[in-house]
Order: sequence, then structure tokens, then C-alpha cells
Amino acid sequence: MAAPSLLNWRRVSSFTGPVPRARHGHRAVAIRELMIIFGGGNEGIADELHVYNTVTNQWFLPAVRGDIPPGCAAHGFVCDGTRILVFGGMVEYGRYSNELYELQASRWLWKKVKPHPPSSGLPPCPRLGHSFSLYGNKCYLFGGLANESEDSNNNVPRYLNDFYELELQHGSGVVGWSIPVTKGIVPSPRESHTAVIYCKRDSGSPKMYVFGGMCGARLDDLWQLDLETMAWSKPETKGTVPLPRSLHTASIIGNKMYIFGGWVPHKGENIETSPHDCEWRCTSSFSYLNLDTAEWTTLVSDSQEDKKNSRPRPRAGHCAVAIGTRLYFWSGRDGYKKALNSQVCCKDLWYLDTEKPPAPSQVQLIKATTNSFHVKWDEVPTVEGYLLQLNTDLPYQAASSDSSASPNMQGVRMDPHRQGSNSIVPNSISDTMNSAKSEHTAMKGASVKNKPDLKASTDSNAILHSSLATNASNHNSCVVDMLRKNEGPHTSANIGVLSSCLDLRTVIPETSVSSTVSSAQTMVTQQTIKTESSSTNGAVVKDETSLTTFSTKSEVDETCALPATKISRVEAHAAAMPFSKETPSNPVTTMKAGERQWCDVGIFKNNTALVSQFYLLPKGKQSISKIGNADVPDYSLLKKQDLVPGTGYRFRVAAINGCGIGPFSKISEFKTCIPGFPGAPSAVRISKNVEGIHLSWEPPTSPSGNILEYSAYLAIRTAQIQDNPSQLVFMRIYCGLKTSCVVTTGQLANAHIDYTSRPAIVFRISAKNEKGYGPATQVRWLQGNNKKAPLN
Repeated sequence: MAAPSLLNWRRVSSFTGPVPRARHGHRAVAIRELMIIFGGGNEGIADELHVYNTVTNQWFLPAVRGDIPPGCAAHGFVCDGTRILVFGGMVEYGRYSNELYELQASRWLWKKVKPHPPSSGLPPCPRLGHSFSLYGNKCYLFGGLANESEDSNNNVPRYLNDFYELELQHGSGVVGWSIPVTKGIVPSPRESHTAVIYCKRDSGSPKMYVFGGMCGARLDDLWQLDLETMAWSKPETKGTVPLPRSLHTASIIGNKMYIFGGWVPHKGENIETSPHDCEWRCTSSFSYLNLDTAEWTTLVSDSQEDKKNSRPRPRAGHCAVAIGTRLYFWSGRDGYKKALNSQVCCKDLWYLDTEKPPAPSQVQLIKATTNSFHVKWDEVPTVEGYLLQLNTDLPYQAASSDSSASPNMQGVRMDPHRQGSNSIVPNSISDTMNSAKSEHTAMKGASVKNKPDLKASTDSNAILHSSLATNASNHNSCVVDMLRKNEGPHTSANIGVLSSCLDLRTVIPETSVSSTVSSAQTMVTQQTIKTESSSTNGAVVKDETSLTTFSTKSEVDETCALPATKISRVEAHAAAMPFSKETPSNPVTTMKAGERQWCDVGIFKNNTALVSQFYLLPKGKQSISKIGNADVPDYSLLKKQDLVPGTGYRFRVAAINGCGIGPFSKISEFKTCIPGFPGAPSAVRISKNVEGIHLSWEPPTSPSGNILEYSAYLAIRTAQIQDNPSQLVFMRIYCGLKTSCVVTTGQLANAHIDYTSRPAIVFRISAKNEKGYGPATQVRWLQGNNKKAPLN
């Protein structure tokens, strides 16, 4: 974690949509990149549900329906997948609730649920200021403030320290309340405390940590409950314990519990001798507890003044949400108005990156031309940009001109990616397992997977597009050979159909790459055919999938290097020859491996780049400018170098956030095209028929001459694959001029089911012109999660 002086708070100012009114006592949870806020009070208790998209900076009000709960404040609010549970809280001034509501965010549908009471004892009484924490299929309720008085004459509020467990049903609904029998000393009664649950990786049982709260005076004690043994304890901690407080927030990121804000005592107050007369103030102090080492670290102390408004001002009753390694804070009351009922609520939204971003996935090739690459990499959540670098000091093999062979595609590992959508406000969110997914994978380079835009659409026949990568070579294809395969994970669901015919001619060793082009998480009410297709060429592949209430944008958005000028898109019209690590060095290569200089392509806002130039960085002479805490060169002072045909380049990428530049990805290697080879076939379709499946495709968009024939291949089961699942063996199942073939049920019975990600049967299709075979399009026909035979 950065030192306190290096904390890089960011205030969000450029948002759109209906901004909720400022408030306190509200609660918030995160579903992927969405921050969902409910309740709170400010001139009345709020009953709206507000959603903030942290990627698009949009606020919106979803159209909720069903058993809509009344507005509430200081309630319990937890998220289980795309289900949100709300328990208790203040529904009117002086009237508290013990009702439980469930929100299915996939449909924005509210439902009032009635848990069974405990087998012994009463259900939880109405309350506010309690903690409500989720772990696994159970919620844990602790403490709060009851709206009844043990002394009716003095009207003293009753603080609670009761403990309940609520068992959930899978997906929707609840089972009921229970009262676990705990061991050890129970924490004192309190409200407006925090409780988080943490479990060490690979060891230990989950533990609930309760910190602070209010019981007439603020508290600074830390309690731990082992959820397996149900034993309470007070862990001994190191470091400076935060001041006693209530109405603060506690957020878990990694192994740290971050404590921000709340009500704390004024300096010099003796809260032990005069707890009820003590003066309190809001704070902007910020600390974390390392839950593995039990050590407190102060990031912003109560004594640090902020004269530049560079961080959130003091507040209490705010909300905090962790998305990735970024913490978001919104609203709350600032405590400057001391008169009763005159609290002023903050209207600001802030975020803080708690650590440098992780390394992105390897750079993936979408498309190559003779003098450019269209590349992408997996999106890293909550980052501000990416630094893309390349170097060219690598050995490469000259292109072969043998035109009788099938293609050899050698590539790099490419994992799936979610391409962001920055436009339409969502109407629904749906669970991943309920979504229709069509994926395209590439062998040298990958196509693009869409990030779910979380909206219901009226388009029932979405066409999924993928710009695909370029690569080709020529080899003799008369024997079955091994294909080296290095695919990243995929997302997909059950799949339907397939057909083609078999021939014992095959392709040569190659490395295939997988990348998801499109995965829309929406409600799907119609069975679909699900495939993944990829290409080693720069042709655009269009894969049609019939969907209902589904629409997604699958083309990669063109991006530009910042501050470099925008690079225009160049359509691929030629195939690239494969790069081989085994081949002799190119005569022009003079640098040793350890002396390779990485050159910047630029800083990119999004996770795609069109690369036709890079910047030459003179050693020790580059000017430095700041991006957050990251030092980057001033590109306006640097010389540019164009990419050249038939040349190999190595790529790596690092993400940037408020803490600086993170580690670089693993290295990827690509080669620019040599003119003349055909592109990859496109628009691959699979449909069931009586014989098995029907496999069809469209000619390459860049044939570079007359297409003489097509070849289709099927990955088959062999002993070699069983010994090494990362290697595939392909047999040619079709060779001819037609753009379709049938795969019989008998042939499919011999197919290898690839379990690299979701189970799939793998096909490859390539085209040949006068110069030879171009790159192949790979299609993964998704088979669901079982190991049954295809077509079942």
C-alpha cells in the first residue's frame, strides 16, 4: 500500500444520469462494475434504488417492480451474486423494521420473504444500525438498536448484542433464522458498528470481525468470531488503533480491512468519565487492519489537514464499496452543522486505488497486416489506462512458398476479454449462467469478447462480430500431427449442433489461442447454438447466433495512444508467416537477448490498440511526465518508428491506476504479414441436421486472388491428447471448393472434447489461393458441462 502522502484520491465529476440526492444512513453493494445504493435519510427517508456504473460514469434509476420495500435507513444490505437482501432499518422516524426483502437484480424484481423463525427463541426484533454480513449461503446478523425502552420513563434506547444466522436458498428465497450457540465472551451491545468476514487463503476458517460502534459512547474494540467453532475472542493487534467511532465503513480488499470516516471524539475529551456528554465530530481518517498479521496501519490520521481538498472531507453515515482493488465512497453527513437535525450531507463521489493493478493478460492479436497490428488484452478492472510496449530484436524465419500445404498457425496464449460498452443504461443484470454466449478464438491472435453491457435488448437475432488475427505458413499435410494449443479460459453454456465429413489429412504443429469475443449476460429465453470461432488472419469473422432479449456490440472500439495521434484501421489483406523460436537469427539482429530495449507504443485508455508505429526511447534521455504516480515519457519529444512487413515483434502491456504502473504481462510474439496469402474464412455457422451437423462458412474477406479450395479439420481423440491435454491432434475432414460440409454423428463420436475452459469440440477451416494456404479460423462448438457424446 502507498504511504499516506502518496494516496491518490480521485473525485468523480464527469458523471451523467440522475444523481441521487445526498443522504446518510444509506447502504451500497457492488455487482461487477455497478454500485447499487438503497435507502438513507435526508429530509425524509429515501425509498429509491440508485445504480452507478463505475465504467461508464453513469447514474441510473432502474425500473423496479414487485414487492417494493418502504424506504429505510441504517438497514442491513448484502449481495449474493445478483441477489440483494435488505433487512430491518428505520422506516419512519422512531419506527424500526424486522422485515426481509430480496431484490433479483437480473430483473430488478423485489420480493418480500418470510424466513422460518428459530426452532428455539424469537426471530430478530425490529432494529436499526445492526451489521448484516454474508458468507457462503448464510447471513449473520449482530447487534443494533431496538425501538423499545427498558425504562419507559427515561426512554433509554436498548442496544443489542444478539446474534442470528439466516440460511439462504440457492438463487432465491431463504430457509430461516437460527440462533447459534456461541462460546467465549460476547461483545458488548452496540449499534452503528461494522462487521466483515474474511477467510485466509488455503487455510483457516472464516472469521467475522466486529469493530467499533455506539452504546451511548463510541467504541474502538475489535472482536473476532470463528464461524466454524462459533467462538468469540478479542485478537491482540499491533500498530495504532483508530479512534473510537461509529457510523464508519469497513471494507475488505485482499487481506486488509479498510476503516474510513465516522463519528469520533474531540481531542482531549475523556470519553470514559463523560461518555454521554462528550463532544463528537466527523473524521476523514483512514486506516487498515492486516487480517493476517493483526497489525493496524494509519493511512490518513485525524491530525492531518487537507487544505487542497485532495481527499474526501470528514463524514459519517456514508457508504463504501470495493470494486476490484478500488474503494468508492459516496455521500454521508459532514457534521459541520452542530445544531440538532441540521446535519449537512456531502454530495461527492470519491475513489481510491489501494494498490497497483495486477498484470494484464498477454497481448492478443486481433488482426495483422503488412505494416500494422490490431491487438487487445483482457481488461483489468478499475484502471485508468494501459502502457503498451514492443521490441523487435528477435530471430525470424523466412516465409515458405510451398503452396500445397495446409496452414501452420503458431501463436501465443490469449485469454478472454470483456470489451467495455459505454452507452446504454442497463435495464437488467443477469447471472452469468443464465446468459447466452458465443465465443470466437484465434490461433495467432484473438478476437474480442464483449463486456456484458448489462441491458435487455429488443434485438432477437444478434450477430456477433470478431476481428481476427493474421498468420499463415505452408507445410505438407498428409499425416496426422500434433497441434500445440495454448488457450485461455472461455465462458459458454450448453450447445446444440454440428456436422462435417472426415478425411485423414491434417495440419502441422501450431499454437492456438483462445479468446472470447462475445459474452452477453442477459436473460435468454430461447435455446441457442453456441460456438467459438477464431482466425489467424485479419479477416472479420461474423458468427450469427439466434438470441432473444439480447444485443451486444462485438467490434473492438478503435482507440488511440495517448498522447499520440490516432492510428487509423487498416484492413488485413495478407497472411503473416509464423514466427519460430527454433529458427536461426535474422542477419540484421545484433542485440543480445538481455540487451533488448522495450519501446513504448503509447498509453491507451481502453484495452485495444491499432499499432503501426512505436516510439524510440533514447537511453537516459527521455523526458518524464506524470500519470498518477506513474512516470511516463513525453511522447511529443520522441522519434517514431513504423512497423515493416514480414517482421516479428514482441509485445507486453501494463495497467495504470492511481498507485502507478503495475507489473507487465507475459510477452506475446507476432509477425507482420507477407502479401499474397488469403484471409481466414468468416461467418462460421453450425446447425443440426439428420446426419449430424452442418458446418458452413463464408469466403475470406481478403482472398488475395482466386480461392482454389477449402480445408476443414476436426480435433480427434488420441492417446497423445490424454497424456497431454494441451496438445491437439487434427484430421482433415473436408477438402473442396464448397463453403460447407456435413459432419456425421459417427464422425463426431471420435471428436476430442476440449476442457481447457468450457467443454467444446474444435474445428478449423482455412482457404487456399495460388500462393498457398492462409490462416485458419478455429471454432469451438460448446458442449455444456457434461461429458456426454455430442448431439445428446
